[in-house]
Amino acid sequence: MSPTSKREYLRAIRSRYRKAGKEEKGRILDEFCAVCGYQRKYAIRLVNRPEGSPGPAEGRVAEKKRGPKPRYGPQVLEVVKRIWLAAVLSLSKGVDQICSKRLEMAIPLWLPHYEREYGELPDEIWEKVLDLSPATIDRLLRPIRVPHRPKRLWGTKPGTLLRNQIPIRTSNWDITQPGYLEADAVAHCGNSMAGDFIWSLTFTDIYSGWTENRATWNRGAHGVLTQVKEMESSLVFPLLGFDCDNGAEFLNHHLLQYFTKRKLPVSFTRGRPYHINDNAHVEQKHWTHVRQLLGYDRFDNPNLVEPINSLYANEWSLFQNFFCPTLKLESKERINSKYRRRYRTPQTPCQRLLECPDVSPKAKQHLRDTFASLDPFALKEAIERKLKMIFNLHWGTHDESAILLGHVHPQPTHSFGSFFP
Repeated sequence: MSPTSKREYLRAIRSRYRKAGKEEKGRILDEFCAVCGYQRKYAIRLVNRPEGSPGPAEGRVAEKKRGPKPRYGPQVLEVVKRIWLAAVLSLSKGVDQICSKRLEMAIPLWLPHYEREYGELPDEIWEKVLDLSPATIDRLLRPIRVPHRPKRLWGTKPGTLLRNQIPIRTSNWDITQPGYLEADAVAHCGNSMAGDFIWSLTFTDIYSGWTENRATWNRGAHGVLTQVKEMESSLVFPLLGFDCDNGAEFLNHHLLQYFTKRKLPVSFTRGRPYHINDNAHVEQKHWTHVRQLLGYDRFDNPNLVEPINSLYANEWSLFQNFFCPTLKLESKERINSKYRRRYRTPQTPCQRLLECPDVSPKAKQHLRDTFASLDPFALKEAIERKLKMIFNLHWGTHDESAILLGHVHPQPTHSFGSFFP
């Protein structure tokens, strides 16, 4: 029986069905199902539909959605989507953005700047955005999330020169004050480790999550030491401990003397060979702070070091440390063969330092003043401009001297080196 014949048959029996009694309706449905081959429940829905509605093979009628009406409309979704996309700058938009629990804590930091960027929000929308729970944020953003497949290339070779002089440290869970840093290096080598290229050095404070990045040409001891000194001058807290992997870029006499032969020596330790979790705090920053920003291209032009350091030391550091909340592990319990982890409320590294009693009042006031002067949307625009210049130089599409001389300020504008000896 053709779909047209089925529709005609339905129109013929619909009025008769509605006027019939219970037994007659049963006989009509039996006949309808036998002739058209429908299941009984589907046949009941068809004959009960109003006149003029689509019949068989004409499309489904939109049924009224059950449950309460949606509380959060498209305006709320637009605000959340814009902040979510801006909260982590990536070469691929929408890739590996921050999770809903971190986004919930980031929204209050971003909303005042959102109004300056996109216009004032009605009080009703403002309250609804602040009232969002992580589960609701997940439901709102589910249609626009994008899966990703990160790729990795291992570039660390163990340094054997000073293994016996630099002790192994693995117990970092009991650190209760800032100043203990983990360090690691990321290779911008593309698909080959051969030849010369740029490396990114990542330094992460275990207590607060404060992270600094610096670029160096190859992994020479002098270049690494220069960037470590420059990184230390930008910290708001004194350096108390330095923990690294077994790479030769860190295990050298230059760095050992720099940390040990000073008025207040720094505890210089290393992780166990081939135990990546010994440096877990800094390892997780490789994706969020380096790969999401610069990707996996091969940077074999030494002229890129200065503009990359300008981006790392200024806009990128301010963006990540003041406006991107991170999770911090509170406890870890083993139950049979699994671990149950509990995390603290997400906070930015700046917020953790402001709550820490070991940070000086002068440094805290400087942090507050710096935060009050920043706009995350303006920082993102500045990051994108510098990234464009870096990749133009990398791909050779513009004059190198104009880029290097006209727009680069490699020294950080938020140095805190004067707050401690």
